[in-house]
Amino acid sequence: MEVAVSLPDHIVQHLQEKYTDVPRYVLESIALEGYRSRTLTTEEVRQLLGLEDRFAVHEFLAAHGVSFYTMQDLKDDLATLDRMQAP
Repeated sequence: MEVAVSLPDHIVQHLQEKYTDVPRYVLESIALEGYRSRTLTTEEVRQLLGLEDRFAVHEFLAAHGVSFYTMQDLKDDLATLDRMQAP
């Protein structure tokens, strides 16, 4: 699906002063917010942005201050470690 967004000219001009590729900026913003809100998965972010692999997604997220390692991930990893250390 193609989605068109109309922005007032003065806003576009302001965005262009900071971002050379406004359409890419908008797409990345959607990806970031979608991931933050748990609407999009890592794989969906990868597809949306055309990134090569999940490591590229992690790099993208980290560059924008978005954690991809959740508290649940930590709990799961600690539980796995406990199971591996059990006699």
